[in-house]
Amino acid sequence: MDLLHNTVRPYAWGSRTAIAELLGKEVPAPHPEAELWMGAHPGDPSRVLGADGVERSLLDLLNSDPDGQLGTRVAERWGSRLPFLLKILAADEALSLQAHPSATQAAEGFAAEEAAGIPRDASVRNYKDPAAKPELICALTEFHALAGFRAPERTIALLRSLDAPALAPYTEMLVAQPDSSGLRALFTMLITLPQTSLSSLLPQVLDACVLHVKEHGEFDLECRTILELGESYPGDAGVLAALLLNRIVLQPGEAIFLSAGNLHAYLRGTGVEILANSDNILRCGLTPKHVDVPELLRVLDFTCGDMEVLTGEEVSPGVRVYRTPAPEFELSRLDLTGETRINHDGPQILICTEGAAELTNARGDSMRLARGQSVWLPASDPAVIVRPDGVESAQLFRATAGND
Repeated sequence: MDLLHNTVRPYAWGSRTAIAELLGKEVPAPHPEAELWMGAHPGDPSRVLGADGVERSLLDLLNSDPDGQLGTRVAERWGSRLPFLLKILAADEALSLQAHPSATQAAEGFAAEEAAGIPRDASVRNYKDPAAKPELICALTEFHALAGFRAPERTIALLRSLDAPALAPYTEMLVAQPDSSGLRALFTMLITLPQTSLSSLLPQVLDACVLHVKEHGEFDLECRTILELGESYPGDAGVLAALLLNRIVLQPGEAIFLSAGNLHAYLRGTGVEILANSDNILRCGLTPKHVDVPELLRVLDFTCGDMEVLTGEEVSPGVRVYRTPAPEFELSRLDLTGETRINHDGPQILICTEGAAELTNARGDSMRLARGQSVWLPASDPAVIVRPDGVESAQLFRATAGND
């Protein structure tokens, strides 16, 4: 049971207040802070503060003692690799429109790029590793996102409500085939438009969105989003692709799971994100970075309909688990008003997001976890009792490996 020291990633889309406030630092921060990483990602592994006061890389600890740190079950499946990465994500601006591959797609893509001799740090490289990258985001504040392809009939209604003459032929494509195959065909056409066609179509779409908002149309939120994206990413085909996606607003405690092939973009808000420990991203737009359209189309899942919003399954008083099919991770939320016992046959990371908590185990070890602090619990540790410390209630999030 050891305190973690973690790295904050300063991406341009991050917040200057959310992570700084969580960590009890000066607000506003001097630059945008986008993600607080907790785990053993090679790019920025957490440091474990031992009882002797010495900091050690969590990555080094795992490599030196995978069975003790990860447990036999996790070590047999993942070797010395921690299969998950836990983050606090704080977005003030939209992230890129992106999707992640399945395990099979990642293994194939990684092997192909290795065989082609593409350096792993090359800007045109799609696959940094041979692993899948499912993820789950759970809102800490109101959280806005685009995720998954909207049901065709609703997209048809949106496109028709815009009444942009240049958009009509594309709308009729979907009318003629209102299913996943029709969405694939329409998406492919929009994302591969020649720049001259894009420069003609996009301004008409944006003008139509302005009119829709002024008239308080049914798709006000969707149109406002397109206008925001159009302003931030002028001339980007990803703005048109965003027309086809579900516009989602999560309230605190609500979550969405993004499986392989789900096209998505986080727009703004703060949340707890857990994902497989992988760097594989196929970008679609809303970014100056590399977009490989053929590979993106190989990976994308055009299954359509509403995204399921998860509220967690209550497994004991105050403890909710966000169930997903991902073998790499499981996220739980602990809303503590009294004692709760937690145990797991694998590694665990706990982060306190509200209040403060006291952790004790059967060996007599104890620790106070203040808001913003996180702790590493190796598999070899005994069960831990968690309770609020000096406050009536506390909130923690708990990351563990998933169950096969």
